[in-house]
Amino acid sequence: MDGSSLSGASSDEPLTDRLNRVLEMLRAEFPHAVDIGLEFDGKLHAHIDVRGGEEVCGVESKLPNLGEGMFTQIAHGATPHHPFFHRISSVVEG
Repeated sequence: MDGSSLSGASSDEPLTDRLNRVLEMLRAEFPHAVDIGLEFDGKLHAHIDVRGGEEVCGVESKLPNLGEGMFTQIAHGATPHHPFFHRISSVVEG
């Protein structure tokens, strides 16, 4: 995501409002997640941390269908500084 738009966003809508909509969508879909966050390093990434390894497949299978396919390049791994959590990450496309 280059910050120019998010799916269904009006050009007058502040960027923080659009980012909050992404977070709200993820929190509504994954209420049992330990933490949900966004990170920008040239691309916008969403991170969803869960406790149980069995939850990883559920999150990975739901992400591509959310927000009209805005979540791509889905991967999972360890959560930094939390060895018993699992992190599912994706790039957020705008």
